[in-house]
Amino acid sequence: MTQIDRLATLGLFDSRVPRYTSYPTAPVFSPTVGATEQAVHLQTLDPAVPVSVYVHIPFCERLCWFCACRTQGTRRLDPVEAYIGTLEAELKLVAQHLPKGVQMGRLHWGGGTPTILPPHLIYRLAAAVRSVFPKTTDWEFSVEIDPTLVDREKIAALADVGMNRASIGIQDFNPEVQAAIGRDQSYEVTRDCVEDLREAGIMSLNADLIYGLPHQDAVRLSDTVEKVLSLAPDRIALFGYAHVPWVAKRQQLIDELALPGDAERYELACLAGDQFRAAGFETIGIDHFALPGDGLAKAAKSGHLRRNFQGYTDDRCPTLIGLGASSISRYAGGYVQNAAATPAYVERIEAGDLAGARGHEMNEDDHLRARAIEMVMCDFYLDRRALIREYGDMARSLDIEMAAIRARFGDLVALDEQGLSILPEGRALTRIIASQFDAHKPEGVRYSRAS
Repeated sequence: MTQIDRLATLGLFDSRVPRYTSYPTAPVFSPTVGATEQAVHLQTLDPAVPVSVYVHIPFCERLCWFCACRTQGTRRLDPVEAYIGTLEAELKLVAQHLPKGVQMGRLHWGGGTPTILPPHLIYRLAAAVRSVFPKTTDWEFSVEIDPTLVDREKIAALADVGMNRASIGIQDFNPEVQAAIGRDQSYEVTRDCVEDLREAGIMSLNADLIYGLPHQDAVRLSDTVEKVLSLAPDRIALFGYAHVPWVAKRQQLIDELALPGDAERYELACLAGDQFRAAGFETIGIDHFALPGDGLAKAAKSGHLRRNFQGYTDDRCPTLIGLGASSISRYAGGYVQNAAATPAYVERIEAGDLAGARGHEMNEDDHLRARAIEMVMCDFYLDRRALIREYGDMARSLDIEMAAIRARFGDLVALDEQGLSILPEGRALTRIIASQFDAHKPEGVRYSRAS
């Protein structure tokens, strides 16, 4: 039996499991948790511990067909400007519950398309955030950049308000692939955007790519990777395309017959990973790559790599405060998600309420399993001794799952008294293995494929 046949037998191509950017995952969230719990979590923050802040800008001038994010299309600036006003009002409501002295260690603007904002709205939003969350001396401010919807004036404004890391959406440079996913973005436009960023002093660059797209093959993806490497990013995310048309209706525009088959999809991921490693990048978790001097690579080496809603991160802030429609906040006691639809979010804020509409309050078992899953996803190693030190004898309850994993996955994992390791030849199965520790499996939920 070949390696790929063995992986297939163990569920690589058939299993649908979470990506575990949180635990429990969002489908577990309940409307019984909302603004009331959100207020308590904010009020009980420790001012001595910096927080991360995420701002969601849901608007796009074009809606890419592959995207499953919460977005909405607009060609007019009026709804965008009105939304910034709602964000300002939300920030004032959040400020009413914050203890004095809370600082911001990380800030991320995501979307949607944050670069839909013209300079005057960039300055306005940045000022509103800073008025509530003063930054630490070592803060990081990252923004998701659409090269087709940014110019030097916007980049200058972003740099002026403190952006020091840019995340460039690319996905694939091949014109036929782009046409099949509704995203027209030439290499030349992207290159010019990168040059403008660097001229503005933004030297830290992340590039997002996707494998498994329609009409994508080894030659086309290899060419895309070479073009990406010519842009000299220091961090790369290589995500598998999640075809979930029952969730993202726009994906119905994608021809399923043009999607790569199971084995080809796996080989595309391996091919791109080999190219990145040959260029000097280190593998980070299941789908990221970073140069040795990048913070992500350093975090992986030191055991401080973490996972959040943006993927892998070196962010050590334990609290993430989400602002805007559909944003999810992570607190020590659990998760709270703002109302997902923009009108519902606006309605809550205009009524003078926090926007929390659903969430989950964590118990001790949740905390234990969340940490165990994060260890598996980040380090390919579950440190049993560390869990026992932190959670006591309760951590031994995971021994049953670890034994079952050893029995199912055989010599692709290693198990002893110290913990559970996923060996390199078994790491394609990491999400499946992590799912063995998941105690929350809501009925009727279909996740993306494991490969």
